[in-house]
Amino acid sequence: MRDDFAFIDELVPGIRWDAKYATWDNFTGKPVDGYGVNRIVGTTSLCAALERVRDAAASIGLGLLLWDGYRPQRATDCFLRWAQRPEDGRTKLRHYPNIDRADMFGNGYVAARSAHTRGSTVDLTLYDLSTGELAAMGGSFDLMDAISHHDATSIAPAEASNRRRLRSLMEDCGFSAYPSEWWHYTLDHEPYPDTYFDFPIAALRARSKRVSRRARRPATRFIKALEIRN
Repeated sequence: MRDDFAFIDELVPGIRWDAKYATWDNFTGKPVDGYGVNRIVGTTSLCAALERVRDAAASIGLGLLLWDGYRPQRATDCFLRWAQRPEDGRTKLRHYPNIDRADMFGNGYVAARSAHTRGSTVDLTLYDLSTGELAAMGGSFDLMDAISHHDATSIAPAEASNRRRLRSLMEDCGFSAYPSEWWHYTLDHEPYPDTYFDFPIAALRARSKRVSRRARRPATRFIKALEIRN
């Protein structure tokens, strides 16, 4: 992972997350290329801004639940391949009930070059800190439908209020909303506005322990002894 990227939960303690594209619970119906672990990654600038959002939300009894952050380009490429395959109906009712899968791109729900791939975009919602219950938003994550638009009029007043509350928290802390998805926000002053990354989201490898010279010498002498015997 790049030095200026991090697992968000390590820099913003207290958040909840469920990296949907690392699981079978997403619109493709299986884990997506590039998501090796159920963790969410972002730039350190994104993490700093989310820390401010976390504190502002906590002051009114709310917490943050994240679904996605940095998205490798290979994941978007995976979406493109999936969209070209024949419809199997497995996720259609839940995620794109009123459009064909190929229309996701033309309708702005999925992009061939995603803001997520620049590292400073996040998909998230709110939950009640006292109960853990998710705020009602009038539609689930990655529901690719007009009901997910910020200006949707077919949702309940309480749901519209929750969307406005999330938007206010995010915009007050330096994010901009995406009109078609109530859960999608991009940092206004993102550090890589023109760069699309492709490193995978993977568990960090533990550094191997260095063996001291004293520990290596007996093994070396043993190997030499074998060579002499042979």
